[in-house]
Amino acid sequence: MRKLPEGLINDVIPPEKECNDDKCPWHGSISIRGRAIIGRVLSTKMTGTITVLVEHLQYKPKYKRYERRRSKIHAHLPPCIDISEGDVVKIVETRRIAKTVSYVVLGKVR
Repeated sequence: MRKLPEGLINDVIPPEKECNDDKCPWHGSISIRGRAIIGRVLSTKMTGTITVLVEHLQYKPKYKRYERRRSKIHAHLPPCIDISEGDVVKIVETRRIAKTVSYVVLGKVR
């Protein structure tokens, strides 16, 4: 198993299965960098890719209040990680994998 930065994997359950996917952050050779985001899985219907819903608050100074915002992010799902719709997962930024995919799934959040 590859050595990942300790701060990223504190709240993630590591996979029990092995895989030979090059784009897997645990067993492959892809490097992770940038943002780490926690979100809820909306869809697992694509092959090797999931859709993650990320919700956040943005401050509006005119009204002195926060507004809720959300966005959908596509992330690569390695075959060694078992995930279903509704799970809370942690995704990390990586190099561009496809036209709309720049994140990879680390695993379920504890």
